[in-house]
Amino acid sequence: MKRKKSASYQEYLTASLKNPKEAAAYLDAVLEDGDPKLLLIALKNLAEAEGGMTKVAKRAKLNRVTLYRTLSSKGNPTFESITKILDAFDLRLAVHSK
Repeated sequence: MKRKKSASYQEYLTASLKNPKEAAAYLDAVLEDGDPKLLLIALKNLAEAEGGMTKVAKRAKLNRVTLYRTLSSKGNPTFESITKILDAFDLRLAVHSK
C-alpha cells in the first residue's frame, strides 16, 4: 500500500496564501502578535505564494534587490514600502478599535 506524501507546512502555507482572504487573515494574525520581524517573514511567504520576489517587486514598483533587503531579517521597511508591497498583493492596512 502506497502512502500519500503529505505536504510540508511551507507548501501548505504557500498554497493557502494564494487565497486573498487567507492572506489577509494571516497578516492580521501576524500583526496582532506585534513582532515586526514576523511581518517581514509573513510578507516573504506571501511573495512566494504570489509567484516570487521578482514578480512582486514589479507589481510593487520596487527594485527586486531592494525588496529582498526590505524583507530580510535585518530589513527596516518604511511605511511607503510596506504600502507598496501590500498593494502588490491587493491588500491594505486598516485600523480598528479594540
